Amino acid sequence: MLRVQVFVFGPFQENTYVLYDESKEAVIIDPGCYEESEKTELTEFVRSNQLKVMMLLNTHCHIDHVLGNAFVRQTYNIKLHIHRNDEPVLKAVRVYAPNYGFHLYQEASADAYLAEGDEVAFGHQKFKVLFVPGHSPGHIVFYNEKEKIVIGGDVLFKNSIGRTDLPGGDADTLINSIHQKLFTLPDDVTVFPGHGPSTTIGFEKVSNPFCGLTSN
Repeated sequence: MLRVQVFVFGPFQENTYVLYDESKEAVIIDPGCYEESEKTELTEFVRSNQLKVMMLLNTHCHIDHVLGNAFVRQTYNIKLHIHRNDEPVLKAVRVYAPNYGFHLYQEASADAYLAEGDEVAFGHQKFKVLFVPGHSPGHIVFYNEKEKIVIGGDVLFKNSIGRTDLPGGDADTLINSIHQKLFTLPDDVTVFPGHGPSTTIGFEKVSNPFCGLTSN
């Protein structure tokens, strides 16, 4: 059975995810840990649950989702997987990180690239990669059909959507991604977003004021 552990890190209140099952194999998605206390919280959870971290995944590469990339990559000697279109976004972080007060940010380069239709497998779990640009040019999400969950990054939130005013963002593209890739999933699929509480596809189709399918 898939287990989803969320940590809320940093001033951006970013959701970092550890996914694992009874095999004890795990993946870490969007590590936002920067402070030593945050790094300790993450590693202690992995240690106490005797997990073997298999890979590091980024839904996208804005600063709040990559602050812990280098730490996780080095600690567990694993590869960082991103979408190729977000590589410039990742490389830009080292330039502007000091402006946000992250003077000790350590850069980590991508080791591998994921694209639409690829599969991420660990333990007894399989996640399909969906390409959902708009918030960033290379944004992807991870969909587990059997478990009916999506690790969704900053595409779809409870009653909201990701911002599109950052470089590479586009509002029409984001709405299209939501409608074509997420709203075509079953209504009972749970979305675990990059910030805030989880939601479901069905709820957002009816209630989301930015992208819902119901008429006003």
